[in-house]
Amino acid sequence: MAVLRRVARPMLASMFIGGGAAALRNPEPLVPVAEPVAVPVARRSSLLPEDAKRLVRINGAVQVGAGVLLALGRLPRLSALALAVTLVPTTAAGHPFWTLDDPEERAHQRIHFLKNVSMMGGLLLAAADTQGKPSLAYRARAGAHHASAAASGTVQGVTDSVTGTVQGVADSVGDVLAGLTAGVAHAAGTVKQHLA
Repeated sequence: MAVLRRVARPMLASMFIGGGAAALRNPEPLVPVAEPVAVPVARRSSLLPEDAKRLVRINGAVQVGAGVLLALGRLPRLSALALAVTLVPTTAAGHPFWTLDDPEERAHQRIHFLKNVSMMGGLLLAAADTQGKPSLAYRARAGAHHASAAASGTVQGVTDSVTGTVQGVADSVGDVLAGLTAGVAHAAGTVKQHLA
């Protein structure tokens, strides 16, 4: 499986690295296409600029950076997720087949739209790939179970210790009382003999 990941990740990343580099070098052709989608999204966020050209470049930079990381197998889950996020506005802005009247152009854009949806599926699988290791959620549940068992064992140990101590004290008190009772009986017998 390791060889498959080493081959598949660069293949998946190649489109993003190439497309992101093109957007960084020459964003102007993409600006009119991106503007109707990117600017309204940017207006809802205080972190993003409202300039469509800058948004195209930011998207391109994220695609290049995350694509290189994914291709190299560095932070693969995070980089795949970042690429999936960049694909949403790219797909919505670049391939809105539902708005087209020409059947041939509509079919062409639908193919590109579905290609992007397919790539997003691959990216989501890559983002979920734990490489055979337990997921973070599984490790958290297992850690909580172990902590609970350890705490339960500690409580049981303390309970056993307290029970043993209480039993020891009870035995000692019983011994003292038995000794006192025997002593009192002996003293009473002695007094009775002297009086008789």
